[in-house]
Amino acid sequence: MFYRVSVYLAGMFINFLGVALVINASLGAGFWTAFFAGLSNNLGGTIGLWYAIFQFLIIFINARLMKQAPEFRALFTVVLESIILDFWVEIVFATLDLSTAPLFMQLAVLTTGVILVGLGVAVYILPLFPRAPVDQLFLAVSHRFGLSLRLGQTIVAGIMAILALLIGGPVGIGTLALTLFLGPVTQFFYVRAYPLYYKYSPEGHPVPAESFV
Repeated sequence: MFYRVSVYLAGMFINFLGVALVINASLGAGFWTAFFAGLSNNLGGTIGLWYAIFQFLIIFINARLMKQAPEFRALFTVVLESIILDFWVEIVFATLDLSTAPLFMQLAVLTTGVILVGLGVAVYILPLFPRAPVDQLFLAVSHRFGLSLRLGQTIVAGIMAILALLIGGPVGIGTLALTLFLGPVTQFFYVRAYPLYYKYSPEGHPVPAESFV
C-alpha cells in the first residue's frame, strides 16, 4: 500500500506542478484550468475551489458514460487535488510573473509544464486508486466510444478549451498546446511507466498496458 500511495501522490504533485508552470508561462492556461480560472474570474473563489465543485458534477457524467454507479470514493481525490493545485498556484508560485519575460523563456516554461502534466497523469493513474473525475472522464469517453486514450483525452480537451473561451478564461497558446499534445504525451509516458511500475510493485501485474492505449 505504501508503494501505491507514494506513486499516486508523486504523480499528483508532478501533474499540478506542470499545471502551475503552464499558468505562469502567461501564454494561456491548460484547458481545464482555463475553464476554472474563467469561473474564478467571473464568480470569485480560487481555481482549486472551482476544480472541486466541477469535478463533483463530473462524477455523475462519468457514471452515465460508464453505465455504472457514481464513484463517490473519488471525492477524496477531488479534495486532495484541489488542495495540491492551490498549493502550487496560490502559494509556491503566487508571486511569479512571467508575463513580461522573453518569449523563449515563456515557451520553455510552457513546454516543461505540458510534459510534467502528461507525466503526472500517466504516473498517478498507475496505482488504480479512484481517479479524479476529470481524468476518469477521458478514460470514460475512450471506453464508451471505443477510442484510444490519446484520442479520448484530445476530444475532452477540445471541448473544455471551447467552453473556457466562451466564459472568458485565459485561453491561448498554452491551451492549444495542452489540447493537442497532452493526450499523446500522457500515452507516451504511460506505456513506458507501466512496466516499470509493475516491475517493482509487490501486488502483481493485473492488466496489460494495452488495455489503456
